[in-house]
Amino acid sequence: MMYSSLEDFLKQGKALLAKGPVALVFIEDEVEIATTLRHHLQSGFKAVVALMPDAFDLPQDVRSKVHRVPFDCGPEGAVTMAVNAVTATAKPGCWLYYCYNAEYLFYPFCETRSVGEMLAFHTEERRDAMLSYVIDLYAGDLETSPTAVSLEAAYLDKSGYYAQSRKDPETGHPRERQLDFFGGVRWRFEEHIPATSRKIDRISLFKAKPGLELQPDHTFNDQEYNTYACPWHHNLTAAVCSFRTAKALKRNPGSTFDIETFRWHNSAPFEWHSRQLLDLGLMEPGQWF
Repeated sequence: MMYSSLEDFLKQGKALLAKGPVALVFIEDEVEIATTLRHHLQSGFKAVVALMPDAFDLPQDVRSKVHRVPFDCGPEGAVTMAVNAVTATAKPGCWLYYCYNAEYLFYPFCETRSVGEMLAFHTEERRDAMLSYVIDLYAGDLETSPTAVSLEAAYLDKSGYYAQSRKDPETGHPRERQLDFFGGVRWRFEEHIPATSRKIDRISLFKAKPGLELQPDHTFNDQEYNTYACPWHHNLTAAVCSFRTAKALKRNPGSTFDIETFRWHNSAPFEWHSRQLLDLGLMEPGQWF
């Protein structure tokens, strides 16, 4: 279904935003639009919303299955504004997810279980949000894939990830069960990455509720939403496997000529399977087996 604007979608799409899970896919350019949308349709989202410029094309098979909303991701704060507008319209308790094109959600056992099943378990554990790690993907050979995007020859960093305590800006004390996570391409090429964009943690999956707001740093104004686990035990976490950073570094004139390859001794071919991410410790199954 097509809408004339975000406002039109919020008026007509209220039925979609009753329970979820609903995927909001923000499309910045024409790279891997169809594969991103297909991946999230196959994950079992009740609805996939493509927020994208009118000029971008969609294959017929995808066009008939997604909700298309005209949108420009370019202006600063536009995506945050849109996520908050959808959150404010959604029925409290509706699960929402957001990502960009050329980003792919993986969660434990996603090959055999739907995202709805996973979130039902997470809800039973009294969790209203789920931490995800944005894992940088990149083409193994920039000669053959100068955009740094290649689904067939994708690589990721198998180590080099770390966490730091997240301080409360008012008290200076570490916040309980919150950490800032770093690693991947953003860590190795940090001289080209603004300090505010170096973290790899994102609360990608969350329940709508009155007054909830996404902040520009991918955290929420409710601090419990920003925690990686409940006080009692480990919880599920997910991974958003993303070409977005590598793609931007090769597109940016200030960095493209400094990067001949993204591969290093800790690179490994990406297997497009949750088992690899679990084995590398890049997501957590918690108590879900």
